[in-house]
Amino acid sequence: MMTPSSRSKDGTTQSLSIDEVRIVSDLRIMHTKVNELYSIVEYLRRRHDEAATVKYADYDVLADDIRKVDEIYLWFVKVKEERDAASLGD
Repeated sequence: MMTPSSRSKDGTTQSLSIDEVRIVSDLRIMHTKVNELYSIVEYLRRRHDEAATVKYADYDVLADDIRKVDEIYLWFVKVKEERDAASLGD
């Protein structure tokens, strides 16, 4: 991972552009939010019986949540595959 000031292969110091700083910041926020969502879901799973969760879940909202999570998952997989392919080319 590149830090705000890191050394390139030739030993020179390289600073991040404003766009790079923004994407690093956005990615850190995303990682935090993913961790929050995971924690909430794990809390619900530990605290409540699955049958009760199914019984009280709003079906339309749940279906929309599933669609959104699927989209996020597929995007993560795509990013991972592209990163893996790029690292093979290095």
